[in-house]
Amino acid sequence: MKTAFVYSGQGAQYFGMGQDLYEKYSVVREVFDQAEQSLNIDMAELCFKENDLLNQTTYTQPAILTVSLAIDALLKEKGIHPDVVAGLSLGEYSAFVKANVLSFEDAVKLVKKRGQYMTDAVPLGKGAMSAIMGSDRQTILESCNEASVLGIVSPANYNMPGQIAIAGLKAAVEKAGELLLERGAKRVVPLQVSGPFHTQLLEPASIQLEEALKSVSIHDSVLPVISNTIAKVFEDKEQIKTMMVKQVMSPVYWEDSIRTMIDMGVDTFIEIGPGKTLSSFIKKIDKTVTILNVENENSLEKTLAKLAELNAPA
Repeated sequence: MKTAFVYSGQGAQYFGMGQDLYEKYSVVREVFDQAEQSLNIDMAELCFKENDLLNQTTYTQPAILTVSLAIDALLKEKGIHPDVVAGLSLGEYSAFVKANVLSFEDAVKLVKKRGQYMTDAVPLGKGAMSAIMGSDRQTILESCNEASVLGIVSPANYNMPGQIAIAGLKAAVEKAGELLLERGAKRVVPLQVSGPFHTQLLEPASIQLEEALKSVSIHDSVLPVISNTIAKVFEDKEQIKTMMVKQVMSPVYWEDSIRTMIDMGVDTFIEIGPGKTLSSFIKKIDKTVTILNVENENSLEKTLAKLAELNAPA
């Protein structure tokens, strides 16, 4: 059995995420405490109680990172370790911490800055994202190119077969959506996000992130980490630093990343962090692999039981 840990991205957050694990396990509380000390934010309150901050990108990103890595610490304590790691967009930073590329303290500070840079890059209401259901890559790319007369619009997330997100300036995204419906797309679903992530419009955030990285220690990874941007294993810390900057304004090749891991022999995926979005994507990419998730006590127990079953002698 070869196992991959995959970490949740932005959009998976909800009030109460990680709360039952926080209340039961000291190792989970320790990670929350570290985040609180690093950011001077009551991370438990941010994640567990209804508030106006959790869905603001600047706070969403460190909150999801904290929950993901708290769960990761619990799995480590239970003796569960990955052979390879990856994460969707923001989730890639959880993968970096797992692979010792970044310290948790540096990561949680960095993703808060990253969230602020992404928020500031495009004025609220100017950008948009839509999920395109039931179309192919070439048709989506051609439709985006055609709609680009109204402004920047391009594929942003290659999530799974039959679902690709596009992003850009609002009018251009709407026009691309209209063209795609005319060309046979099943549905176009506007996404509730604060900006046109993973497009050229995020270049200002990319530049700011590059500057912020100058004061952060980046190390070679101790585990294979799959890049969102090229769907390959990162080679070294210099490539990681380059891709961190590029990733903010480049498409996320999630489907390709999962296929890369399967080609490496991965047959078991464990989604770590809030929600089951990545699990649903992986099911559509390859039905033959084992897909588990850990976001609460119930899913933890199911995952531990399934792993014990998979590891039992034949």
